[in-house]
Amino acid sequence: MLQGMDTAGKGGIARHVGGTMDPQGLTVRGFGKPTDEELANDFLWRIRKALPPSGQIGIFDRSHYEDVLPVRVHNLVPEAQWRSRYAAINAFERELTASGTTVIKCALVVSKAEQKRRIARRLDRPDKHWKYDPGDIAERAHWDRYLAAYQDIFDLTDTDAAPWYLIPADRKWFSRLAVARLLVDGLTAMDLRWPAADFDIATERRRIAALEG
Repeated sequence: MLQGMDTAGKGGIARHVGGTMDPQGLTVRGFGKPTDEELANDFLWRIRKALPPSGQIGIFDRSHYEDVLPVRVHNLVPEAQWRSRYAAINAFERELTASGTTVIKCALVVSKAEQKRRIARRLDRPDKHWKYDPGDIAERAHWDRYLAAYQDIFDLTDTDAAPWYLIPADRKWFSRLAVARLLVDGLTAMDLRWPAADFDIATERRRIAALEG
């Protein structure tokens, strides 16, 4: 799960780290502004729909934490509503871990100066224009409010079952390596084994040996 300010590198990590894996066992989902259908349901509805099947890895570019970040900063819902979501998020993540899902929450921490440089670079390079959003400039005016919102997230949803990992993101090579390391550590902790063959290996060896050529 990747969270962070605009330009923190969430999409780049999803591509670079996810690109090292077999796509058959990977799902990548992004969560932007909710659709009308999503708004008509509980805020976790779209997250539950996007959960990867058992045995697969899911990478979320943003997540259910969007529902306690921009909605709070921009007063999109009453305070009592977004405050109640912390408990719902903790319960949801406990449910996931209890069912055997490993939850790795990464907060990509980019400095204000580096964010400015990355925004400017998107205008300097034609191949980056598609990434540029004029709204990113307006969002910077809310920097301190976002920091306060993130601090509450860390204070209220950092649990033993689903802890937060704060990753310095001014250097893309470092943040990508750090997330990859967390993923490898998570997979290693699962102590996975290859599934047993559903055929008799000795019999199949004899069949192959008997082939012409």
